Amino acid sequence: MPELPDVEVYAEALRARIVGAPLLGVRLGSPFLLRSADPPLSSARGRKVLAVRRLGKRLVLALEEDLFLAVHLMIAGRLHWKEQGARLPGRVGLAALDFPAGTLVLTEAGTKRRAALHLVRGEAALAALDRGGIEPLGSTREAFAAALRAENHTLKRALTDPRRFAGIGNAYSDEILHRARLSPVKLTSRLGEEELAALHEATVAVLSEWTARLRAEAAASPGGFPEKVTAFRPDMAVHGKHRQPCPACGTLVQRIVRAENEVNYCPRCQTGGQILSDRSLARLLKEDWPRTIDELEKNPALAAPRAPGARRGGGGR
Repeated sequence: MPELPDVEVYAEALRARIVGAPLLGVRLGSPFLLRSADPPLSSARGRKVLAVRRLGKRLVLALEEDLFLAVHLMIAGRLHWKEQGARLPGRVGLAALDFPAGTLVLTEAGTKRRAALHLVRGEAALAALDRGGIEPLGSTREAFAAALRAENHTLKRALTDPRRFAGIGNAYSDEILHRARLSPVKLTSRLGEEELAALHEATVAVLSEWTARLRAEAAASPGGFPEKVTAFRPDMAVHGKHRQPCPACGTLVQRIVRAENEVNYCPRCQTGGQILSDRSLARLLKEDWPRTIDELEKNPALAAPRAPGARRGGGGR
């Protein structure tokens, strides 16, 4: 799922292309994309784009007449900048937004249609789409602590809760927790002040660093538009790196798979050598399930590193 750094770079790329230009029209490739009815989508036609902003994981085009076009890419939605009037691609094409300088195409891989498009009028209606989480970049330690401790949950769940923090998802929460050297299952109520400071610092650093990296990558790509948006990147420390060496200590990265989400962590850096229980694998292996790094390393099958290009199991995309 595109998260804060990805959506921010999308917004930057679009500001240079469409701010001040009229939206010539919106072509829908899927009727399920549009999730609003009033005002009608036709009312956006011909309206000038006044600004492009990010609202959590949503990309928002502020138009004349107090209109806001908000796009949520969900898991598999992606944006592409094409020549003006470009055709929508077959099965994956959901919408095309035409501008004088080019066309913004929204695609979504897979069979599930989760991406959403809303057209609303007024700041109040736009605010209703906001889940309420604070913007982690630029947040004070006090505001960060208040959001984190609003409810007692695991750190992984708290960081990815859009009611607590805007724009953080599965990928960057893994990277943040690894940078902070904290267990993903540690409860927020048990977080000490030094740990809180480390988590806040790691959150700002990881999101800032990856935004800068993706900005540079987009600038170097053909056309200067971010076309390679993915949740799995070679330079990430732990996310998507199951059974690959941790870049900090060399211990094999472990994971917990739950439904469509996958938590990746380093047992040496983050959990004091403990292997967190993965329910499906623990049920399968029973007494052979390793509980510590030492037990893991004694099992050649489980300890063997996986090739970087091997197929990933589980979810979290």
